[in-house]
Amino acid sequence: MEAIMDHGSRAYYEGLLLSMIEPLKGRFSPGKARLELGAETAGYGYRVAGMEGFSRLLWGMVPYWAGGGTDESLLPVFWEGLANGTNPASPEYWGDLQNKDQRMVEMAAIGYGMLMIPEKLWEPLSEETRTHLAEWLGQINLYSLAENNWQYFNVITNLALKHVGRPHSTQRLEEAMAKYESFYLGNGWYSDGLRPQKDYYISFAIHFYCLLYAKLMGGEDPVRAELFKARACEFAGTFLYWFDDEGKALPFGRSMTYRFAQGAFWSMCAMLELDVLPMGVLKGLIGRHMEQWLRQPIFDNGGVLSIGYAYPNLNISEGYNASGSPYWAFKTFALLALPAEHAFWKAESQPLPPLKARRVIPECDMLMLRRGYDVTALTAGQYPVLQLTHAAEKYAKFAYSTRFGFSCPRSYCQLHEAAPDSMLAFHVHNMIYVRRACLEYSVTETEVYSRWSPVEGIEVETRLIPTDKGHIRRHTITSQLECTAYDCGFAYPDLMEHTSTNCSQGVAKVADANGSSSVASETGKAIVITSAPNTNLIFPTAKIPAMEYRIPQGTISFETRIETEFREVQIQIGRGNGYEVCNS
Repeated sequence: MEAIMDHGSRAYYEGLLLSMIEPLKGRFSPGKARLELGAETAGYGYRVAGMEGFSRLLWGMVPYWAGGGTDESLLPVFWEGLANGTNPASPEYWGDLQNKDQRMVEMAAIGYGMLMIPEKLWEPLSEETRTHLAEWLGQINLYSLAENNWQYFNVITNLALKHVGRPHSTQRLEEAMAKYESFYLGNGWYSDGLRPQKDYYISFAIHFYCLLYAKLMGGEDPVRAELFKARACEFAGTFLYWFDDEGKALPFGRSMTYRFAQGAFWSMCAMLELDVLPMGVLKGLIGRHMEQWLRQPIFDNGGVLSIGYAYPNLNISEGYNASGSPYWAFKTFALLALPAEHAFWKAESQPLPPLKARRVIPECDMLMLRRGYDVTALTAGQYPVLQLTHAAEKYAKFAYSTRFGFSCPRSYCQLHEAAPDSMLAFHVHNMIYVRRACLEYSVTETEVYSRWSPVEGIEVETRLIPTDKGHIRRHTITSQLECTAYDCGFAYPDLMEHTSTNCSQGVAKVADANGSSSVASETGKAIVITSAPNTNLIFPTAKIPAMEYRIPQGTISFETRIETEFREVQIQIGRGNGYEVCNS
């Protein structure tokens, strides 16, 4: 995909969406009920994965048509797919539901269409198809949903059925709304249900759906609608700190493969005309976010959005990521619901306003550090009740950066395969152990404190102290075991002959013409880890500067200084590395 040259007009975003859709048109199943994009799949199998791909395109096409988009070439495809997918007699029937079924997730996109553009995605259907579709969607009221953001699928589906005059459950809808309310933490933040983590599901799921409710139900339920809008405005004030001046969002948590869905909250704010930011600032933020994503090789050679982050990478995926899953990113096209004559499209894009260099967000246990074109979050760690793939790496590192991303291991057997950037890694019992849970923690503007145990017999107290160029880590370790620990800095792109490494005088440093990543200590041994390929989200090949410490039995304390340097504006892109070498 070509990068955006002018993100000012609705026509450009229309063209961008349609250019992403075009390579998919020949990949529908014969009955059009499935979008078949790849051989990889998720735990729910190929049939549901195909249905997921079909449904997720609607997150983009619905606002496109709602805002006046004129290309209707996919409408007959959706009509046929809805007819076959919901007909029990069809060989492409999507199947009957069960408890906590992935198909409940995908119902929401169909409901989105029925609510926003019934004249295109409901009224043209035959009466038989309408009956089948309503009965198929109605199954959601017979089964349980996960106690998290999934509750809103019940809300959207029942609102859609109500909107078109079909049987629905007001009781299930209200029960789901009550559960959502129980997730609220204050200051605009929610938790993702019973799970303690606060990640992008708060923005591109919970707030997104709450704002959709506010848009659709403002007349019928004005009190709740105004509450959701007010909370979104409050949330925006701190969520803004997750984005740097270049538009890059903080890589943190699960579902990184949804990529520019990171900006979906801002797009929904634009759709609702919320005063979360000045219009030009909001427009500039969305535009820069899309620009930087389109510089990355996120599409395969057939034009399909791949599983991965800055490049195709199954290593970082979740068990629920199938070939169509990345099209959740289409939620960011919500702004296309604004017609071409809307003032948003005429506004001049503006940079972010001045923001604090340090900002604590207690609701997500983060101390945010801003240096213009980089945002770093110092964390005490968030620990999922459900241990998802690479949960420790996605939630429990000491620091996360918009510029340097984070790494996920290939294994815990060898240091280079563990790739423990931004972690204190212990080599014990021939395995690598890192922080996974905290015994206690606190976050202030001057320090992030945590007490944790990587493995039985070792307990660590860590203090993260921000500095102008990074942060200092002060560790006190009480161990019953003799072992080795590695205090690791940020991973840095390995551009082979263009990348230099230096380990001398208590400093380990990886550098190129764009900048550097380094660690320093008066007591440790400087090393550089060449991490296994495809472990970092942003850099396919990377090196990690680190300090090696011998840990005796008893108590030991040491300090490691973490620093990064970079050109003010990042130069992208070099085959997915996020950088190209600058010789000027």
